[in-house]
Amino acid sequence: MNGTAVPVRTEVRRRLRFVALGDSLTEGVGDPVDGAWRGWAALLAEGLGGDEASVEFHNLAVSGAQTADVLRRQLPAALALRPDLVSVVVGVNDTLRRTFDIHSVAARLDEVYAACADQGAVLLTACLPDPGAMLGLPGALARPLARRQRAVNAVVHALSERYEAVHLHAAEGDLAADRALWSADRLHPGERGHRLFAARCHGLLAARGLAAGRAPAREPALPPPTRSASLWWLATAGTGWVARRCTDLLPQLLALAAEEVRHQLRGTSVRLDRGATLAVASALASLPA
Repeated sequence: MNGTAVPVRTEVRRRLRFVALGDSLTEGVGDPVDGAWRGWAALLAEGLGGDEASVEFHNLAVSGAQTADVLRRQLPAALALRPDLVSVVVGVNDTLRRTFDIHSVAARLDEVYAACADQGAVLLTACLPDPGAMLGLPGALARPLARRQRAVNAVVHALSERYEAVHLHAAEGDLAADRALWSADRLHPGERGHRLFAARCHGLLAARGLAAGRAPAREPALPPPTRSASLWWLATAGTGWVARRCTDLLPQLLALAAEEVRHQLRGTSVRLDRGATLAVASALASLPA
């Protein structure tokens, strides 16, 4: 052997890059830490890699965002980051607008999912409870919102299967029914809810070999909101929050509620459900192959 040193090649592994898209749920509203929102996506990021340095996390979610905002503003920034994993959890705010149209929602989500998948990223999606039920609205007001959210969830289910996304069913079960999981505003999870959401996502990703770290702890550091705290929020900030979200929806929602009552009295409510089902089928059928 001669004395020439042979260079040893060392492979540098790039950190897993996780980008979160969506609205206030993903932004972390309801889970305050050190004067800022943390949320389920940040909790999940901590458990994706073997150590904290192995994951690069970017949260692009913005409170109030609709599917159009995710498509036009958040998606380009996400694609520029070349992510390995992209979470897309959005749609509730669309249901709270007068302009709600399931065809548009389906087209936007399909474009977002396709762009992420085409870049090789793994998609993480979720269906969500309807806001009317979470707010405890009267039946005639809640049912139209529930029908809209079911339509969005049906689209998310279909597209998640189409793009082989990791999908969390969060519209039913304890995530929707257990009030202890939700913050005082009744629309966003509290710390316990964010932790459970993150742990469920971690379990699904781990089953696909996409999460190497420890699952987020489910026990919160803070107690759930008391009933008095919830009532105080609804009496003060809550009314204003709902009004800001539903300014353009309220007149239409009242009309929808009146229609709901008319069909209920006639025993023809099934027509409303059938119409929503047909609209979802039409929206999915109109998407590009």
